[in-house]
Amino acid sequence: MSKSAIILAGGFSSRLGQDKGLLQLAGRPLVRHVLDKLGRVIDEKMVIVTSKAQVEKYAKVVGSDVSIVVDSANLHCPLVGALVGLEKTCSEHTLLLPCDTPFVCRDVISLLFDLCISRNAVIPRWPNGYVEPLQAVYAAKPAMEAAKNALSEGKMNMQSMVDKLRGIRYVSTLVLEQLDPELRTFFNVNGPLDLRKAENMLSHKRQ
Repeated sequence: MSKSAIILAGGFSSRLGQDKGLLQLAGRPLVRHVLDKLGRVIDEKMVIVTSKAQVEKYAKVVGSDVSIVVDSANLHCPLVGALVGLEKTCSEHTLLLPCDTPFVCRDVISLLFDLCISRNAVIPRWPNGYVEPLQAVYAAKPAMEAAKNALSEGKMNMQSMVDKLRGIRYVSTLVLEQLDPELRTFFNVNGPLDLRKAENMLSHKRQ
């Protein structure tokens, strides 16, 4: 099974005052933290941005083994970015990730791919029913069609793509805790406080 990762890095964060994926955490951009966690699990890595200016900036930090793709649509949202990546990927299954999850767990990723055999998606789900469509694995072609159908109806969120898919396997975060006890894989850097938390988490890990 060929595997790709689509990392969504299109947004400027008003709370952080800059391009979130390029924000420095422990001397490395957030997007680099995410890419480094993927390791040999992924055959094809892709970063989705929204401008040529971003291409130049990301090209300096992501490495030659990573494709940078511009989402040229006027409507910049995760679903559109995901569709751009799904249309470009050559892999059978793909992992969707935001660029601001520096602690994404390699073991969790591997499990999601393993569970996606004969399924159109494997999506983590919390005990309260909340799902994580932006840290999930999808069969690329069915997900691409689902995204197109959702957008054709004017629906812009990731859940609208999920609603169009059949053959989804949901995996409880209670199961994923066995691989990632603190579920840091879902930690997002959304603001300055989160950035400080991430720095503290890294410093404690080194001790």
